[in-house]
Amino acid sequence: MGRLIGLVLTGGAARVGVEPFFMELIAGVEEALAPRGSTVLLLVVPDLAAELEAYRRWRADHTVAAVVVVNLVHDDGRPAFLEKIGLPAVLAGRSAHAGFPRVLTDDAAAMAAAVESLIERGHRTIGRVSGPATLVHTAERSAAISAAAQTHGVRITEVEGDYGAESGVAGIRALLAADPAPTAVVFDNDVMAVAAQQELTRAGVSGISLLACDDSALCELATPPLSALAKNVHEHGLILGEAMLSVLSGEPPRDFPGPEIRIRHRATTLSGPG
Repeated sequence: MGRLIGLVLTGGAARVGVEPFFMELIAGVEEALAPRGSTVLLLVVPDLAAELEAYRRWRADHTVAAVVVVNLVHDDGRPAFLEKIGLPAVLAGRSAHAGFPRVLTDDAAAMAAAVESLIERGHRTIGRVSGPATLVHTAERSAAISAAAQTHGVRITEVEGDYGAESGVAGIRALLAADPAPTAVVFDNDVMAVAAQQELTRAGVSGISLLACDDSALCELATPPLSALAKNVHEHGLILGEAMLSVLSGEPPRDFPGPEIRIRHRATTLSGPG
């Protein structure tokens, strides 16, 4: 008999609804679970308290057999909470908690490769609009971009965003006002990158290289098409689904390597002045 697998996303339905990443991720998870007759129950909530309450309710009502936990933060208390209430889980990212399987992608190496590719094109001043600083993978990317900058002697200017379109616009405006302004900008997701690209077009600014950390149809359909760090999100979902099947089968927790991340150069990685 099929069982439901829970996935709780925080941040509000409006923003989650425009994130191609999560829709493709869920499709991959469901494909892996389909032979077992299981499917994903998605819930969007405003904050952490509501997320924890959902877990508590699901456990009490036996609504779901297990959950996938995403967007892990530093000192994340969710894994310990889930273990305490007895709700099995798969963690999509790095966590010090050893009680659940983890699916790990090398965000640091991908960010380092992205920066080095821009340096090879002559860029010596590079901007970044990051995701929330509390997220573990944001910190991994920050450490990587800082290390690459020190190794190659380039300047990095970073602005924190929240993955939403408005923060992409605010971020590119702040970077353009910096002295010196970057000649290339890396964005931690596709939505911020596309919004920033549109802002540059509106402002009549050209010649800045743009690269998004999440590839998607938004990047392909942008004008011009956006360069991106390409991770097969559907495959990532499949691996999460495989990890979940190991949980449902009672296997001991282990790490599952996520899909490889590659740079997909399109029209927005230009030669720099360096």
